[in-house]
Amino acid sequence: MNAIDYRNQTTIVTGASSGLGEAFARQLAGRGSNLVLVARRADRLERLADELTRAHGVTVTALARDLGRSDAGRALRAELESRGIYATGLVNNAGFGTHDPFGDEDPERLQSMITLNVAALVDLSRAYFEPLTAAGNGVLINTASMLGYQPMPYMSTYGATKAFVLSFTEGLWEEARGTGLRVLAISPGAMDSEFFDAAGSQSADLGTKRISPEAVVSIALKSLDRRPGPPSVITNGRSLPLASRFLPRQAVVRLIGALQRRAMSHG
Repeated sequence: MNAIDYRNQTTIVTGASSGLGEAFARQLAGRGSNLVLVARRADRLERLADELTRAHGVTVTALARDLGRSDAGRALRAELESRGIYATGLVNNAGFGTHDPFGDEDPERLQSMITLNVAALVDLSRAYFEPLTAAGNGVLINTASMLGYQPMPYMSTYGATKAFVLSFTEGLWEEARGTGLRVLAISPGAMDSEFFDAAGSQSADLGTKRISPEAVVSIALKSLDRRPGPPSVITNGRSLPLASRFLPRQAVVRLIGALQRRAMSHG
């Protein structure tokens, strides 16, 4: 173990107004990190910022922004540094999914999902890769998903965006080895969060047991404290990724398709 000292660090958390992002904010503040909280809902961000400042004595900046643009990282870094805020950590958590047959998907919503889940995440990672590396003890966490390990009929685009995040982040982990920057992709399974509301379906978890966002964050931060730490970690719901390792891909995708259809018919 080589635990990270978050005191006197500043960590950006995107998608921080609820769920996993809020849990990251709370646990990082508890470890002494100053924070920049980014999401669209200003009222929630400001309430959380006030609460964390009072509880932990850290500096918390709430920034209401829609990150659904391809230059989100460059724009965010320029704005923060114009305020004298220089980040040493980044948690790319903003994202959303949908749960529909592909032929029924709204093309504009699909493009918005790809922009936020992939293009904005890459731009944020690129904008901060050098300063986080130069910090000597920087942290980069990208939220992937258990669904990124195998094809996901009826969530095909979402699953593909998370497969990208997983592969991209594991590549960065290797590039950052020996620099002091710790890189991790976290892949949660079903969580107790607003994800299923945004996806428009409570059946997208296929009936699996949901984990709390707090437990996911605890696993992620403990993984980062290991040296050398892993490039990625599945926090729960390992059965599907394991099946994809031992079964032919055709069998896996047909199995998941059948599970999805059954869940949707009962959802």
